[in-house]
Amino acid sequence: MKLLDIAIKDMLRSFRSAFAVVFMFVVPLLVSGMFYLMFGNMAEDGGFDLPRTEVVIANLDEGGPKFQVNPKNVPGGKDAETMGELIINIMESDEMNELVEVSYAPDAQRARTAVDNQQAQVAIIIPEDFSDQFADQEGEAFIEFYQDPTLTLGPEIIRAMMNRFMDGMAGVKIAVNVFLDEAALEDQILAGQVVQQYLEISLAETENVEEKLLDVRSPAGIQEDTGEEKKNLLLSIVGPIMGGMMIFYAYFTGAESAQSILKEEEERTLPRLFTTPTTQTTILSGKLLSVFLTVAVQTTTLLIAGTLIFGIQWGRPLPVFLSATGIVLSASSLGIFLNSFLKNTKQAGVLFGGVLTVTGMLGLISVFTMNSPTATKMGDTISLLVPQGWAIRGLMQAMEGEPVSSVLLTTLALLVWSVICFVVGLLRFNKRYE
Repeated sequence: MKLLDIAIKDMLRSFRSAFAVVFMFVVPLLVSGMFYLMFGNMAEDGGFDLPRTEVVIANLDEGGPKFQVNPKNVPGGKDAETMGELIINIMESDEMNELVEVSYAPDAQRARTAVDNQQAQVAIIIPEDFSDQFADQEGEAFIEFYQDPTLTLGPEIIRAMMNRFMDGMAGVKIAVNVFLDEAALEDQILAGQVVQQYLEISLAETENVEEKLLDVRSPAGIQEDTGEEKKNLLLSIVGPIMGGMMIFYAYFTGAESAQSILKEEEERTLPRLFTTPTTQTTILSGKLLSVFLTVAVQTTTLLIAGTLIFGIQWGRPLPVFLSATGIVLSASSLGIFLNSFLKNTKQAGVLFGGVLTVTGMLGLISVFTMNSPTATKMGDTISLLVPQGWAIRGLMQAMEGEPVSSVLLTTLALLVWSVICFVVGLLRFNKRYE
């Protein structure tokens, strides 16, 4: 009973310190909240929005052998009697409106000047013989692409779109040329119908121009951007960060709580306690128990706060319990172990600023490299050199729904760390106060 009284008294003493409370609860929640707000805005807005690219078009195409694309499939239902008009209709389509802002220039030089003067980002110059070259069996059709050299993203998107368009039209020309080479002379009057048929299945006449000209992909493992999936994406980012912050500061709490033994030694409180009828073993055991209780309260509070404030799903109860147990035991034992090597509280700066910071950052490597497969593999290996890394691993296993056996194995590894640190620390403290 005296052991428990001593433990509770020391634990309450820790919670009376405003600095300790801020360090244990406010800082982890504040850091997690900052990430939640940053990534929350991105998820709420639907991810990354591309700015509209300003494109100036100089359509000099005079047409070729008369052909007219079926307007029922051309964007906007417009007629396109030349290849230049076909490109303009696509760029002006409703589907492309969110990506492209189109203006026009009467000649090539003015289009280039508009880009040079930063009135546009890209100039598309369609030459006079564009349709002629496309219709000529031996001809080669080109368009000129002129961009602001200081820009990359917008112009590259427009370039990729035009490349895909030209590739699609090249496929039409190849098909027609093959037909003309193989067809009898009397059948070549069907060439116009062949052109029409291939245009109807080409990129030029698709009902969804943006889908055909752009290859839009979500990040690996992320589904379409529905409201629920946006929330899951946000939690998949914030959850590990919140868990990492909780573990990082739990180890600091373990060290700070165990340091109360050194404080009471310097204040001459501990030697006076040893003169009471209460045995030294009971006194030291009570003080060490307070370390475990303090870290347990911190970990439990942060787990509950993470669920209530951010909506984080830590996983099934049993794996989460095993993971939390491993965190509490290892953080407390490491704090006892490290403090047993300190002569006084003045050396605590080395403990906090050096050992715990370095080992904590090593343990968090796997959290901040989880989106890079190569870095994740290396980070997982490095992080397991310190107990914080094993604690992170156990929590991530619980959050990802891995089998209880996997979480249990990680918890057992943490238990080995804990036993070694606790036994060494206990022996050193007992020897110190013999």
